[in-house]
Amino acid sequence: MIILLPPFRDNAELNDYLELPEMPNISWDGRIAFLDRDGVINVGSDNYINSPDEVILLPDAGISVGKLRRDGYRVCIVTNQSPVGRGLWGHNNLHSIHKRVSKLLLEEDKDAILDLILYSPYVPWEGSWARKPNPGMLEAGRQIINNANQKVSDQQNVVLYGDKWVNKPDESESIMVGDRDVDQLAADSYGVKFFRCDPNIGLSEVIDSILGANNE
Repeated sequence: MIILLPPFRDNAELNDYLELPEMPNISWDGRIAFLDRDGVINVGSDNYINSPDEVILLPDAGISVGKLRRDGYRVCIVTNQSPVGRGLWGHNNLHSIHKRVSKLLLEEDKDAILDLILYSPYVPWEGSWARKPNPGMLEAGRQIINNANQKVSDQQNVVLYGDKWVNKPDESESIMVGDRDVDQLAADSYGVKFFRCDPNIGLSEVIDSILGANNE
């Protein structure tokens, strides 16, 4: 059974106002790059990334994120993080991990800004709409970024899911990058083009294909 449990937003309430950073010398045209985290941005682990000290960027991850933003994409991380739901550690620890990821990306490329980080803390058997392979995080990411771009207040920043969300935008120019089947299923369900990367290489493996597709 699918349950409409909402995703969480890093270090903020889901409906809080989002201040979008400036794009690097380009106007945003509505495209979003939805990125999984482990195996795309940083090295993953079967035992989870449990502390900031365990964060190791994959090769040229920062440069690749910078390239996406210089090409006009907003960047939204969408990551399953069941250790929270399993009680292994809490939301504050996950925020410290994301702070480390963001810091390392910016050290590599000044344009490698993550516009939004969303995560699903739920365990697989909860059947949450916000946990990949379901598309809830992508649905929320689009609405939050659109609302921020339109400077919608937090009182009006309502996020809808599934059949309750009408007038969905055309996502044919947006993309999703992941290293697992659940990422591809979420992308297919939501309607964005999917790029699969080797978890030992990450985003840099497919960045040329992503940017090349825009110039065809």
